Parts: sequence; C-alpha cells; structure tokens
Amino acid sequence: MDTKHVDWRSMRDESAPTAEPEVRRSGEERDEDEAEASEAAVAERTDLVYDEQHGEWVDPETGEILREDEIDRGPEWRAFDAAERDQKSRVGSPTTNMMHDKGLSTNIGWQNKDAYGNSLSSGQRQKMQRLRTWNERFRTRDSKERNLKQALGEVERMGSALGLPDTVRETASVIYRRALNDDLLPGRSIEGVATAAIYAAARQAGVPRSLDEVRRVSRVDKMELTRTYRYVSRELGLDMKPADPAQYLPRFVSELDVTDDVERRARSLLDNAKRQGIHSGKSPVGLAAAAIYAGALLADEELTQSEVSEVTDISEVTIRNRYRELLEATQKSGERAVGTTA
Repeated sequence: MDTKHVDWRSMRDESAPTAEPEVRRSGEERDEDEAEASEAAVAERTDLVYDEQHGEWVDPETGEILREDEIDRGPEWRAFDAAERDQKSRVGSPTTNMMHDKGLSTNIGWQNKDAYGNSLSSGQRQKMQRLRTWNERFRTRDSKERNLKQALGEVERMGSALGLPDTVRETASVIYRRALNDDLLPGRSIEGVATAAIYAAARQAGVPRSLDEVRRVSRVDKMELTRTYRYVSRELGLDMKPADPAQYLPRFVSELDVTDDVERRARSLLDNAKRQGIHSGKSPVGLAAAAIYAGALLADEELTQSEVSEVTDISEVTIRNRYRELLEATQKSGERAVGTTA
C-alpha cells in the first residue's frame, strides 16, 4: 500500500465550506501570511526538541527543522563549577528591595587601590574622592529616595541586631516602600515606620520578636512603636495573626541552655492552654517564659525564675502567675480526661 507524507504546512480541511472570494493580493503578502501561519503552528507544538548547539527546533519524529536561527540568550562562555562561574560572570549582584535603588547603581569602593592592588597617587585619590561624592549625590535624586535610603539603612541595622534572616529584611523593605508610596509617613518619623515595618515582617515570617526586643535596637520608644505599627498594619491591610507563644520557645530554650525535654514539656503545656483558651488576651512572650519554667520544674531541671526573666525580659511576677495558670489548666485537663474514661 502506498503511503503519503502530508506536511503540516499544507494541511487543510477539505470539508470546510468554500469561503467568499478574496481580493487578489500580491505574492509578497501571501508569503508573509503563510510564514505567520507557519510560525503560529510551530509555536503551538509542545513536542519539539531544541538543539542548543545549532539553535534549531527539530521535529523528534521526522527530524525536520521547523525553526532555526534562534537567538542564544545565554553567556558565550562555559563554566563547570561555581567558582569558575563566579570568576567568568560579568554581571552584578541581583536586584533587591533592601536598597533604595534596588542595587542597580554603581558603587565606588573606599579602598584607594587600582585593579592590581597598587596604591593610588595623591592626585588620583583626590579624583576618586570627588567621584565618590558625586556618585552619592546622583544615587539619591530627590527627597523620596533620600528618605528611602535612610529608612532601609535602619531596617538593615535593626534586622542585623535582631538576628533576622534576609527574607524578613526584604519583607520589611517592601512594607516600608508601600507605606511611602501610600503617603503614610507625614506626621511620623522615619525610624518609627521602619521599626514598625520590621516588627510586622518578623511576625509575618513566623520568627517574631517581642516589642521590648525591637524597642531596644530601635531609636523610638515603645508607645510610638505600637501606635505606628497599628496605623501601618491597618492602612496597608496587613494580615497579622496573633503571635503563637510556641514560636518563641526554640530561641529562649537555646539561650537558657536547657534540654529538649524541657522544650517538649513546655510545648505540651502551651498546646493544652491553647485548647482551653487560657492564652487569649495574654502576652505570648510571658506565656512562653512561664511554660519554659514550668517545663523545667516537671523535668526536674534547675532553672530559676530570675534566669528565665533575664533571657525573656519578662518580670518574675508575670512568670509566677502564668506558670501557675498553665499547671492548673493541665491538672484540669487530666481530671477531665479521667472523668471521661470513667
């Protein structure tokens, strides 16, 4: 039986009704239409194989080259490990919201040395100093960029002091940019909004820091911080859930240098208190501190209230009150479980 290869470029529906006669067109217009239809048909196919060496798209069944002369957007060099890739790469660092210009501007190093490590002459040093001065002036063209530069510097400083990861600092930078674009800064200090942004970002990322911890590294008082945070979160519509006391446990346990048994018992106490609704309306940091102290008592470990108070920055009175509530809730839960079993 004879076989016939039908090319997809010439496939037509013979059963389709005959269209109205078209206006006669030139040969060039017909060629352009056929080329566009061909490109569209190739673009719709998902089974084509790309030949990187020749820049061609090939039909895997017939071997026909359906598209060629593709632009290679990759580098012209090859690298076989990370060190060689970094050495050959000629691009800068990726863009980031942690810088006011997103890292796209040029930075002039402070070292007065050339590419070979040789010291510059006196005239060259003066020239480089003038270039640094003008470069700093050009990087901040208006008051908005100067504001953003100062604020993001504060975010970086506080994030480093609090030990927050880069993802949290990036989120805080985005929150501050939104507040600046929505004109939320008039009547409020740059430091206050930057501090509120980093506090909100830490809570969103699940690595919260208490208000007292944030206040210690900021340049604003606690009252201004809380007021600005509430205003920014309300105006920007930030989805802020109440902080979970259990999120503070790993950090406090690590600083107190207690065993995993204490953390496990403290987490169990907090889970039981949450089921009974005791945590509502109480400071999550205070509950975490009390749970650690109560867990140490249950695990027969030597841990004083003063040691817990010093690490968590919670008063000993609060720790005593909260840990008694946690133990009473556990006792009630045990009694309820026994009654249910009986």
